[in-house]
Amino acid sequence: MQITKTYQNYIIKSFLHYILIIFGIFACLIFILNILEELKFFENSNLSVFYPIFLTLLNTPSLIFEIFPFIFLLATQMLFIKLYEKKELDNFKNFGLTNFKIIKVLLFTSLAFGLIFNTVFYTFSSKLKNNYLSFKNNFTNDNKYLAIVNENGLWIKDEINNKINIINAEEFIGNELRQITVTQLDNKFNFIRAILADKANISDNNWKLLSAKIFEINGQNQEKEVYYFQTNFNKNKINSLFSNLSSLNFLQLKNLYDDYKSIGYSTSEVEGYLNKLYSYPVYLMIMTIIGSILMLNIKNFDSKIFNIVTGIIFSVIIYYINYFFSVLGDNGKLPIVLSIWLPLLILMIICSIGLVTINDK
Repeated sequence: MQITKTYQNYIIKSFLHYILIIFGIFACLIFILNILEELKFFENSNLSVFYPIFLTLLNTPSLIFEIFPFIFLLATQMLFIKLYEKKELDNFKNFGLTNFKIIKVLLFTSLAFGLIFNTVFYTFSSKLKNNYLSFKNNFTNDNKYLAIVNENGLWIKDEINNKINIINAEEFIGNELRQITVTQLDNKFNFIRAILADKANISDNNWKLLSAKIFEINGQNQEKEVYYFQTNFNKNKINSLFSNLSSLNFLQLKNLYDDYKSIGYSTSEVEGYLNKLYSYPVYLMIMTIIGSILMLNIKNFDSKIFNIVTGIIFSVIIYYINYFFSVLGDNGKLPIVLSIWLPLLILMIICSIGLVTINDK
């Protein structure tokens, strides 16, 4: 029993060892690729090289988070290559540690790692991503614009034609804002006018306000059935400002979901992202099982490259399976929650069949 426990600890330590090695390799690759993009972004500025390096350090953790399931698959493969090379699998079997028991050890390790990684590392990476976006925003024109959602609806700050517009809408549904209040100020923040409207079509930058009431500073108020209002925003622009969900932690995502729901704005993107995070530990377990099944079924263990390439091919296939279901969810062909969990369920069924075939090998 003590020997079996020793072997289990050995497997866990070796598995974590390869996870860290592959993590380091991918972190370096992502850093190099990302810093090239940041250098290109700052190529026309006189800023120190410190800025692209700093931005790359802030952005790299969130990019690594996205590829961690594939790191687990490769780490599993490297572990089994080591076990085969040292003929340790035979020793394990002599002490009752079957293939299935080895995989079970790896699964519990993946689950524990996934839960910790999904809370601690994601919270860390989302904070850095938020800092990255805030810092980089200082070097773009987007710092003139702001759109947020809270319990009081959608709020927009817009600067156009030397005027500042503070816009509030109680509801955001499709191409429409409803129950709108616009406060217009000059560039010294002096009041110019206020506009109230029942609805606004925001499909382009020239908003069409319906049943508008305009209150001028000079008291010459007026009402118009249709009133056109020029802004820097349209539906796509507003949506794009809410698209960086990886910069929000779990609590912020949950609050954003509640705020979206309260104003009638589509919650599908936030709901999908939350379920993606919830499913992350399961995804890591599935990739670990797939890596184990591949290595225990492939006979050509003399070629490390062959085994690694096989894992990469399966990674690409799994990526496109997830992408296919994600498109179905985005297009409304599948409920957004089902589009996240259904491919994992299919992979789990395939893994269950594979586990039956390798237990006695």
